[in-house]
Amino acid sequence: MGCGRVGSSLAIELEAAGHSVAIIDQARDAFRRLGPDFKGLTITGVGFDSDTLLEAGIERADAFAAVSNGDNSNILAARVARETYGVQNTVARIYDPGRAEIYQRLGIPTVATVIWATDQIMRRLVPEGSRSEWRDATGTVQLAEMHPHKSWYGKAALLIDQITPARVAFITRLGEALIPKEHTVLQEGDLLHVMVLDSDMATTEKALSHPPDEAP
Repeated sequence: MGCGRVGSSLAIELEAAGHSVAIIDQARDAFRRLGPDFKGLTITGVGFDSDTLLEAGIERADAFAAVSNGDNSNILAARVARETYGVQNTVARIYDPGRAEIYQRLGIPTVATVIWATDQIMRRLVPEGSRSEWRDATGTVQLAEMHPHKSWYGKAALLIDQITPARVAFITRLGEALIPKEHTVLQEGDLLHVMVLDSDMATTEKALSHPPDEAP
């Protein structure tokens, strides 16, 4: 639902990947974004209206994305798709970060675009220190790239799990990702990616900015 820049891009990419796609928008002109080669269904209507959804094939849909420019419309449409028509793979785009946690509790996965965009811009404005790479819809847990003190190199990667509140998710080494094992040792040049609660971010950054034996 929604044939804006995100919706049209999703539809084109899904079709290119071999999926059959139906896209709904209230404005017929919005379908111009799909280009002349799009072969899916284009339905003019309201995305949470049952007749519109049925015309789009909701009863046989494997997934539903609500990406219009309205938070309320997106969450309502996603709930109808899941609760009325049993579509398990649903997602709603949410602009208001304050609503994202509430909607997440309703069982609808959300993409909080303001939080994501803020993180991405901060990564470019302040490249030093930690950089958020992903944040859950509630805004309480994030995947962050950390730059530890040079004294951590040569130490076991999982020592970070013992000393800090964070958990090592993976390491990028020479352009390849690896999940650390018991004897994996950090090497100079490694990019360290950890899962951490927002509330523990400052503590984790402080601990990794010191040598392991001096970590606060």
